[in-house]
Amino acid sequence: MDLNILWFILLTVLFSGFFFLEGFDYGVGMLLPFVAKTDNERRAIINTIGPVWDGNEVWMITAGGAMFAAFPHMYATLFSGFYVALVFMLIGLIIRGVAFEFRSKREDPAWRERWDWAIYYGSLLPALLWGVTVANLMRGVAIESDLNYYGGLIPLLNPYSMFGGVVFLGLFLVHGASFLGIKLEGDLKDRVKKLSGKIWIVVVVLAVIFLVWTYFATDILNNPGYDGLIPAILAAVALLAYGWFQRQGKEGLTFICGGLVIILATVMVFSGLFPRLMISTLDPTYSLTIYNASSSPYTLKVITIVAAIFLPLILAYQGWTYWIFRKRLSPDSPDLHY
Repeated sequence: MDLNILWFILLTVLFSGFFFLEGFDYGVGMLLPFVAKTDNERRAIINTIGPVWDGNEVWMITAGGAMFAAFPHMYATLFSGFYVALVFMLIGLIIRGVAFEFRSKREDPAWRERWDWAIYYGSLLPALLWGVTVANLMRGVAIESDLNYYGGLIPLLNPYSMFGGVVFLGLFLVHGASFLGIKLEGDLKDRVKKLSGKIWIVVVVLAVIFLVWTYFATDILNNPGYDGLIPAILAAVALLAYGWFQRQGKEGLTFICGGLVIILATVMVFSGLFPRLMISTLDPTYSLTIYNASSSPYTLKVITIVAAIFLPLILAYQGWTYWIFRKRLSPDSPDLHY
């Protein structure tokens, strides 16, 4: 295995970790206005992710940094071609971060309600745009002979990618609901469980349609040599198991299955892309691959050493953070900070 393949695998791991962790953040934020009836219930929901959401965002920064270091041509093409979408995503994340800190600074109900809706929209917008971005990576974009994309935002908002964005929203919603299932107590938890069962049915239908559409619109599931068919099948099994365990009241297994759906779906995308990073719809030879978009061998060697040193430290710190804030919460908890 050469370093180009190693960094492709590492990029897959980083984005899998990001979507797993930030996925339930987005899901919790989108569920907030619809499951909480009182201010204390909303505070309990926000406090499930309040201490960890910013740490989860580090995975996105790390994945972007890894992309910049290992595959700079992909970084340049992706971040310039998808610039407008990424700006809107960043705006949503900024609004959400500010809302976490400001919503409980005043007792005014109207003030808090406005910030609660800011958390909702600040979660929905990035989740939708991530789905649109990933779906466009699967479908391909009009990359030209200089390995750049000049099409702007409008071509990215095609029916396939928009439907992919909706599927991402659904997956994050059920993942967020399962996270609340292991973090909340009492009637609020039961309310989340009831709603998540309904959402799960819709998500199963959407996921099936998207997989069929993906089979005919892309080569992700039938890419010669490597494809994402096996991870896609495993993700479907995990999604069905989610519904089974959710009905059995097995909260931990439900959360694990929700996380597996996210991880396996991400692996499906990267497996179907390999050895490509970005597909050109104009000419297959214009596609960015792990070789024509990579850094020099010396650079890959240096950043591999750096990653080997610091990545375990990051994982250890984040694991410690979740252990510290592992306690379940209820609307009557005395230590609701947010």
